Amino acid sequence: MSIKIRLSRGGRKNLPFYSIVATNSTSPRDSKFLEKLGTYNPLLKGDAAKRVVINQDRVEYWLSVGAQPSERVAAFLIALGVKGAEKYKPSFTPKVKGTGLKKKAQEAAAKAKEAEAEKARAEAEEAAAKAEAEEAAKSATTEEAAA
Repeated sequence: MSIKIRLSRGGRKNLPFYSIVATNSTSPRDSKFLEKLGTYNPLLKGDAAKRVVINQDRVEYWLSVGAQPSERVAAFLIALGVKGAEKYKPSFTPKVKGTGLKKKAQEAAAKAKEAEAEKARAEAEEAAAKAEAEEAAKSATTEEAAA
């Protein structure tokens, strides 16, 4: 029997309130639980002291016994500094722009990137040529002034 530490919803419609509970992983979200470990009120501001309230000793006990916290609960536990919660840190990695596109869209993005690089290269060459022309003009005027 694996144990989960997760949220159990309470409150009424449009006014959510969650209990943080230790429960059997196969039981439904709002059904029976083994122990109530704390509360979470998402309607309070993020810096409010009562937004997340937990019984830290009991949470540490359940983690030591092998309970697995859900991603949201793991984030709460890490933020509150519970021992043993660090290894359950949620592994969210944002997608890189352009991944998940279909083949034609990837080809179009590659062509656009190539065209942008070509444009930048042409601008750099143009600027270098302009600088050479200005330098040649300056050297010609200094030679005339010397003569």
